[in-house]
Amino acid sequence: MSEAQEKKKIILSGIQPTGVFTLGNYLGAVKNWQQMQEDYQCYYFIADLHSLTVHIDPKLRKQQSLQAFALLLACGIDPEKSLIFVQSHVPTHAEMGWILACCSQFGELSRMTQFKDKSAKHPENINAGLFTYPSLMAGDILLYQADYVPVGADQTQHLEFTRDIATRFNHVYGETFKLPEGYFPKLGARVMSLQEPTSKMSKSDTNPNATISILDEENVIIKKFKRAVTDSEMEVVFREGKDGINNLMTIYSAVTGKSLDDITSEFAGKGYGDFKAAVGEAVAEELRPVREKYAELMGDKAELERLMKQGAEIATKISSRTLTKARKKVGLYITK
Repeated sequence: MSEAQEKKKIILSGIQPTGVFTLGNYLGAVKNWQQMQEDYQCYYFIADLHSLTVHIDPKLRKQQSLQAFALLLACGIDPEKSLIFVQSHVPTHAEMGWILACCSQFGELSRMTQFKDKSAKHPENINAGLFTYPSLMAGDILLYQADYVPVGADQTQHLEFTRDIATRFNHVYGETFKLPEGYFPKLGARVMSLQEPTSKMSKSDTNPNATISILDEENVIIKKFKRAVTDSEMEVVFREGKDGINNLMTIYSAVTGKSLDDITSEFAGKGYGDFKAAVGEAVAEELRPVREKYAELMGDKAELERLMKQGAEIATKISSRTLTKARKKVGLYITK
């Protein structure tokens, strides 16, 4: 990592290995990550330790972690510009998580919205890891002295918890952690379901025609757009009450850079069939480099593992500085 990179503000984000991004994820956020690494020092990690709170086939979890790592690279995250690693490959995370768990209060952990929501949804698996999840997340962030953490509406409470625990630790043991701030990137396109355009596109949607995966083949993408729900007016124009067409215009604008007015002019006098085909072809072309790069990466497991090891070594070196400082502050005996 160069001196110039180290002087940039640090952004840290963890991604659970739970499936392939949708077109909505890509246009709404992932597409911006390439630009972020030009302006910030970005640390991205596969949060496989966090994924242990949900019981799945171990072979599947292992495969999903490899795929998620490859997917970040395929989406343009450059290991020469950004730090990319797998959480469980960096042992400092687990130790810092325990130190911070011992500084977390039972009451504040029990009030975490995510814990209450997941406990209600999965009453058969209310495990201790789900309860102390915020302490491990705080450790993830504070280990790297991150300046910013990208947050959505469902993650604001976790960031507040991280700042609270860092403040408490600094007060009791002395200045140790930087207090991270929320990073609110410019919002990308808000992509809706192709079958229910009043609902957000989701990878958990049971209707396969409703969602575009960024790894869908070209013919599959075009076919799904041809089946997209529209209306009976046959006019390509953005206005209230035309949810299906509004969604398609938003997507087309995001991948081509054309304004909504330009799109209306382009398809004046043409039918929805022509428009849907054009959107499908534009999206397929936008995602083609991602599909090709992902296939190339997954075909070279040795290279993926080399990059994983490289990232883990750098992450361990960086995070060990903070962990050593925290261990000294709490009075753990360290031999020379």
